[in-house]
Amino acid sequence: MKQENVSRRHFIGVGMLAAAGIALTSKTSFAKPLFAKPKTNSKINGVQIGVITYSFRSMPSSIDDLLKYCIECDINAVELMGDAAEAYAGAPKRDSSADYAATLATWRESTLMDPFVAIRKMFNDQNIDIYAWKPNALNAKNTDGEITYAFNAGKALGCTHVTVELPEDPLQTQRLGDLAEKAGTMVGYHAHTQATPTLWDIALGQSEHNGINLDIGHYVAGTSSSPIDFIKKNHKRILSMHLKDRKFKNGPNMPWGQGDTPIKQVLALMKSEGYKFPATIEQEYDIPAGSDAVKEVIKCREYAAAALA
Repeated sequence: MKQENVSRRHFIGVGMLAAAGIALTSKTSFAKPLFAKPKTNSKINGVQIGVITYSFRSMPSSIDDLLKYCIECDINAVELMGDAAEAYAGAPKRDSSADYAATLATWRESTLMDPFVAIRKMFNDQNIDIYAWKPNALNAKNTDGEITYAFNAGKALGCTHVTVELPEDPLQTQRLGDLAEKAGTMVGYHAHTQATPTLWDIALGQSEHNGINLDIGHYVAGTSSSPIDFIKKNHKRILSMHLKDRKFKNGPNMPWGQGDTPIKQVLALMKSEGYKFPATIEQEYDIPAGSDAVKEVIKCREYAAAALA
C-alpha cells in the first residue's frame, strides 16, 4: 500500500513536471513571433506608399541613416538618391579639381556591383524594397560607361527603374532609352513646373524603356490643373509618382492638405483602378520648428493612409 502511494505520488509529480515543461516550451516557442517587432509595411489597401530619400536631406544621410529613417517612418519602399549609395560603394569624394569628373567616371566604369547588392540586402532584410535609384550619372556629360554603370547598379539595388530630370535635348532621351534597353531596365523622367500634358510624348515615343516619374505637386504648380486626367491617360507608362502638395500658379510647397494638389483623389484613383506603380512621399515643405524630416514624413504617411482607408 505504501509502495503504491509512493508510485502514485511519483507519477503525479512527473506528470506535473511534464505539463510544466510543455507549457514552458510552448511559451518559449511562441514568445518570439508574438512579441517580435513587426517589419515595415506601407502598402495600404493595394497602394504602395514609398519615400524618396531626398526627403531626409536635412539630416545625416548615410545608407545606415536612411535605412533607420525608413524603419522609423514604417515605409517599406524607397527611391534612393545616388550619393549615399555611391559613398557606401567607395566612390571618390567630391572635390573642385578639374579632373574630378574624369576620376569619378573611371571609378564608375570599373567598380564592382557587390556593395550595391549589399545595400539591397540591408534594406530587404527589413522588408524594404528599393524600387528606384536617382544617380547623378545620366546626363549628357556622362559617358556611356557611366550610364551603363548606373543602370547596372540600379538593378543590383533591386530597382525596376532609375530616375532622372527630363532632358531638354531629345537626343539624350533617345540615348538613355537605347542604353536602358541594352541593360534591360527602365528610365523614369521627372519634371518640375515645365510639366504639360504632352511634355513626355517625345521620350515615350522614342523607346519602350522610357517612362514617367510623375510629380503631382510640380504638375499642379506648373499647369494650374489636376493631374487626374494625365494619370488616367498615361498610367501604363508611369513608373513611379511623387506625392507633394503645391499651390496653383507656381505656388509654394505646402503641408499636405493645405495646397491645391488633389493628393487624396489621386490615391483614391490608384486604389480604385489598381495601379501598381508606387506613390512616393517627397517632403519639400518647410519643416516646422521643433520637428524634423522623419516626423514630417510620418505625417505624410498618415495622411496617405487616411486617404486610402
